Amino acid sequence: MEAYMERIYGVVDAVSGYANGKTKNPKYEDLIYRGSGHAETVLVKYDANKISLETLLKYYFRIIDPTSVNKQGNDRGTQYRTGIYYNNIQDKKIIEEEIRLQQQKYKKKIVVEVLNLQNFYKAEEYHQDYLKKNPNGYCHIDLSKAHDIIVDKKKYPKLSEKELKMKLNTQQYKVTQQGDTERAFQNDYWNFFEEGIYVDITTGEPLFSSKDKYNSACGWPSFTKAIVPEVVTYHKDTSFNMIRTEVRSRSGNAHLGHVFDDGPRDRGGKRYCINSAAIQFIPIKEMEAKGYGYLLSLVK
Repeated sequence: MEAYMERIYGVVDAVSGYANGKTKNPKYEDLIYRGSGHAETVLVKYDANKISLETLLKYYFRIIDPTSVNKQGNDRGTQYRTGIYYNNIQDKKIIEEEIRLQQQKYKKKIVVEVLNLQNFYKAEEYHQDYLKKNPNGYCHIDLSKAHDIIVDKKKYPKLSEKELKMKLNTQQYKVTQQGDTERAFQNDYWNFFEEGIYVDITTGEPLFSSKDKYNSACGWPSFTKAIVPEVVTYHKDTSFNMIRTEVRSRSGNAHLGHVFDDGPRDRGGKRYCINSAAIQFIPIKEMEAKGYGYLLSLVK
């Protein structure tokens, strides 16, 4: 768990230790043989400007079985119980809400305990950075999942009608809110190929990477895929006596354009034909400062 957590963007430090037990200054043997009651725990310190608690919890749930009691992987015993221990009472509601959302994925009840952190003791030195010291050591966690990108929808809330009219110009409003289409070859990004990302003009939610942009010669910005699958939604469009697949942004529900099956075959075969008026470009050099640093790996 320590090695996994420290790989997540925004995590500052991860320390292995023992939490919420009955004795002071426990050793590993106290957990195994003397029933000290501690849980093997990782104390995670993170930069809230780079990652939210909600997102950090989503990473946590990706690598545990939250329905198992006193076991994870091949490990058995009360010290291997799953738990989330908070210092700030305000975090409790966030944790409970995430568990409620996660419960929708399971038939069995989630048994992760949620408690105030009563005590934490740093584990012995040989437990710290265990996988760095023992590259072939046992670990049932898929560490690569720490590099999966999670775009938190809550960071990019949908604007009210009043806010949209204040923020958007006439063309942006017509395109995103009324499903209009801008003119081909007469828009900002159809022939633009600088490094960076493209975000929803209405909410700022990241949608596309310059790495997936290509010249389709259609007169509109074209991409082979969304920056991560979940940030766009798909809808059947039968306007103009055609059957097309409309693409909308997830959080803002803004009309973006359409997706077609005539894209580059070696890159998945899709062409996301997107209105420039529906997106805003964030240059790679500004991504960190504007809160998109966690997406840099999808651009470089």
